[in-house]
Amino acid sequence: MTEVVVFHHIQGVTPGITRFAEALTVAGHHVTVPDFFEGKTFGSIEAGQSYLGEIGGIPSILERARLAADSLNPDVVFAGFSLGVAPAQMLAQTRSGARGALLYHACLPVSEFGETWPAGVPVQIHGAEDDPYFAHEGDLAAARALVEATPEAELFLYSGSAHLFADDSLASHNQESANLLMERTLEFLARVG
Repeated sequence: MTEVVVFHHIQGVTPGITRFAEALTVAGHHVTVPDFFEGKTFGSIEAGQSYLGEIGGIPSILERARLAADSLNPDVVFAGFSLGVAPAQMLAQTRSGARGALLYHACLPVSEFGETWPAGVPVQIHGAEDDPYFAHEGDLAAARALVEATPEAELFLYSGSAHLFADDSLASHNQESANLLMERTLEFLARVG
């Protein structure tokens, strides 16, 4: 069993995020899903971005993630979907004892949270090869740089342009890609567990 923290995307803890966490639980892992939006979900990325601005933006999310992580054991895998990648990556890079990171639909430059990725902390990055947010706004370049500099890093690209394709409650969902992402996720968790 691996302890996993799943940080949600800009549309909140959608039914798809809940089902994703439940699938990890059924596979034998202990999963925590902090809700930065306190039960609110949004029908679009833009609506979620507007709300994010109201609650203090990314700095607020990072602080809430730090507080959520304080109650957990140190040897946790941090997983994040899009917006949730920022806290997942921050904690994986800065929290001593982190077991690994799963970055879905986003990746930040390692320099955001330190000079290098921590040795011995494996990471997987997943994104659609033509996703306008992932492939065309710097995330893919950051992911490639991380993989090039880190032996424990893997990058998986999926066909298409859908952002948040792994959330089965959104119109952007792609079942084939989501199944493959889940398979790779479970392999990763078995390996680091």
